[in-house]
Parts: sequence; structure tokens; C-alpha cells
Amino acid sequence: MAVMETPQRTVVIASLLVLAAELCFAGVSAMVKYLSTDVPSEQLVFFRSLMTFVVLLPWLWRKGPGAFKTKAWRFHLTRGIAGLTAMYLFFYAIATIPLAQATLVLLLSPFLIPIIGRLWLNELVLPQTWIAITIGFLGAFVFLNPVSAELSPVILVAFIAACLAAFTKTLIRQMSATESSSKIVFYFAALGTLLSAIPLLWLGQAIAAEHWIGIAVMGLLAVGGQLGMTKAFSIAPAARVGVFTYSSVIFAALMGYWFWDEAITWYMLVGAAIITVAGYLAIRTRRKAESSGKVGS
Repeated sequence: MAVMETPQRTVVIASLLVLAAELCFAGVSAMVKYLSTDVPSEQLVFFRSLMTFVVLLPWLWRKGPGAFKTKAWRFHLTRGIAGLTAMYLFFYAIATIPLAQATLVLLLSPFLIPIIGRLWLNELVLPQTWIAITIGFLGAFVFLNPVSAELSPVILVAFIAACLAAFTKTLIRQMSATESSSKIVFYFAALGTLLSAIPLLWLGQAIAAEHWIGIAVMGLLAVGGQLGMTKAFSIAPAARVGVFTYSSVIFAALMGYWFWDEAITWYMLVGAAIITVAGYLAIRTRRKAESSGKVGS
């Protein structure tokens, strides 16, 4: 059965949507870094989760009570705790180390998914995928330049966040057999909002009026990025436009330079280019593996 080719114009539009979404996500990180000087990260995580939940309310209204029914409570709860922990760690990393470094380390998440799938689910990983993973970590090594630059231990915190993000995405693959994507997003937003509200009972503090504007911008950018990314992948295959998700590290580096005078060096550019190539190879390899029925590649 022939696969219908996506029109080039649609691919261009989807690519622009991905770039716009990644610009929004980099903007979210920049807002978190800006706000974290005066607003505790616990509050930022709560408002980030709350905004996603609020956006889902129209969907809940249309779907009705039946949309809540699920038998995968353990999966939802595990994904909620792991995803929320990843967000806490990533927000802490953003506040502590250069924006580009935190973003770059989180971009290692897609390369960790096949490793987790292999160790946890015993999934087959193609040799081409191992090559892409190796290239990806090589790119991260070049970008961070640990030989001539002293790295903050918080890099490890960002890496743990990346591991947890990869774990949650692996969980989503398992859950998608019985749960719709809308339901998965809803339960994550609901659990994230409820769980992140608990620390505010003793860590919450008054927020200055000007910071409420920043929080609103952070939420709007997060929603805009999510909508743009969802639309892009609904009109064009990931193999054609997925590589543009790695543009976020470039946007983060530019914002870090512009707002916080964080240096942009040649090895950062080379490392970002290497990771982008590795990401493209990984996406293409996975597409071929799925088309031939080799799951987990």
C-alpha cells in the first residue's frame, strides 16, 4: 500500500510551526530563569502545570465525565510523579547554569529513550540507532567542552531531568495502547497541578505584581508552544520536521547571550550541529524501523 507523500508546502508550514514552538519553549525557559531570582521554583512549576490544566478545560467540557475513565492509574501516577520531578530539576538547572547548557542537556532525552526501552522493555535497538546515540553524546561533550571549561555539578541535575523525561516518554508509549493522547495529557496536567500545589502550603510566598505578568507570559508561551508542536506533527511526519526541535538550544543560547551575557562559543555551535545531525539520524532510523515492524528501534 503506497504511503501518500506530504506536500512540500505543508512540510514547510510544519517546519515553521516547530521552529515557532521551540522559540516559545526557549522563551518559557528564559522566563523561568528571570522569575527564579524572586519566585521559588516550586511556585513556577505549579503555575506551569496549572496553565496546561486550564487550557484543557474546554476539552473536558466537551468530552464529559466519560473522559476521566481509566484503568491505568499506576501508569498515570508514575508518569505524573516522574514528569513533575523532571520539571522541578530542570527549572532548578535553568536558574543555576547557563540557559543553553540546561537546554542542551535536556535535548539528550530522545537519545536516552532507546536505552531505557532496551533495559526496561528489552526492545530491539538497531545498530544505526546506537550510532546516532553515540554521535548525540559526542555533540553534548563538544558543546559543554569539559576539557577546557569547568562545569557546574548542576549539569548532572539537568541530566537526571533528561533521564526522567525519557522515562516518561517511554511510559507514554506503553500507555498509548489503552489511553488516548488527550487523556494522558489531562491526567499529567491534573496530577501535576495537584502535586505541585502541596509544597506551596509551606513554601509559597507573595508574588510581586510585575512577576504576575511574567508568569502569565510563561504560561502563554508554554501553551502556544504545545499547540504549535501538536499542529506541526499532525500535518507532517516527524521524520520530515522533527529535526527542527533541536533549534531550541540555538534560541536558548541567543536569549542567554542577550539577557544574561552568557557566552556563545564556536564549540557550542559545533556541538549543537553534531547533536542536530544525530537527532536527524535517530528520527530517520526510527521511521524506517517502525515501517518495517521493528518496534523499539
